[in-house]
Amino acid sequence: MTAERRRATIEDVASSAGVSRQTVSRAMNGKGEISPATRDRVLDAARRLNYRPSRFARGLVRQQVTTIGLLVTDLANPYFPQLASAVLATAEQRGWQVVVSATHGDADRELDLVDNLADQVDALVGYLAADDDAIAEHVRGLPVVLLQRDPDSTRFGAVAIDLESGTRQAVEHLVGAGHRDIAMLGSEGPDDVADVRRDAFRAVVRELGLDPARCPVHPCAQSVPDGERAAAAVLTAYPETTALFAYSDLIAVGAIRAAVREGRQVPGSCAVVGFDGLPLGELVTPALTTVHIDTWRLGELAVDQVARQLGEDNSGAAAVVVPRLLVRGSG
Repeated sequence: MTAERRRATIEDVASSAGVSRQTVSRAMNGKGEISPATRDRVLDAARRLNYRPSRFARGLVRQQVTTIGLLVTDLANPYFPQLASAVLATAEQRGWQVVVSATHGDADRELDLVDNLADQVDALVGYLAADDDAIAEHVRGLPVVLLQRDPDSTRFGAVAIDLESGTRQAVEHLVGAGHRDIAMLGSEGPDDVADVRRDAFRAVVRELGLDPARCPVHPCAQSVPDGERAAAAVLTAYPETTALFAYSDLIAVGAIRAAVREGRQVPGSCAVVGFDGLPLGELVTPALTTVHIDTWRLGELAVDQVARQLGEDNSGAAAVVVPRLLVRGSG
């Protein structure tokens, strides 16, 4: 995102027209306290700069229903509609509404969506990869709550998910069941980029005395077909593997299909554990053992944080969701 594409602010218009912020506000809202010549000068500057006043600048926040902008990664992944449903339901309890958009993991699209939503909403909640400075440039004072972000690592509001704890629960469960050759499916990023689940998997493998060479991490996109292909590749390259830990439930469902196709019994000769806790895990055979993330609680905490930033709620609930292992038939 280049500097030339930065959206003009009320300060830019005031500077260009040689007036105060208050005068710009009066001109944009049709107030009568300024001369026609001054109003024309302000409106001309606003047109030249392509300035669009935000809801806050127009003074509409208290006259309209509070609106949250929710940014998720991919609505085709059932985890995100599940989260969106939780945010919608929690917001509706306060009489608020929610606008949902998907970034599809595109960094430029992410900031473009933030830029566009800033005109439409009173607060922004979402999965954002951009750093604080980039986000701040595009929201300009809008309340923000980042999901799956450590509250100590950002100046914005945040709700953390303890992915390390969830990963540890999964690996310790598999080791407790007698597995020593455990592969992880997922984590598309390079090794020099931090990934909590991948890094936690490798750390727990070492702590429990397993051989890292016999516990590979295989990259995999977030879908059932990709999970199936990745599991087949691992079971071929590492035939001694007796357990698969998947980055997500979608990957885990694909892993079950691959294991069965390869003649493995699940969980007899190949246990499978997912991550997310999606309802679809109960629809496969055997039912999927998974690390469950309470998306309802995640949505509640996010909306509560918005309420605190808007001054409507002073509660101080800890903004951390700790996943828990759900043991079912697959492992």
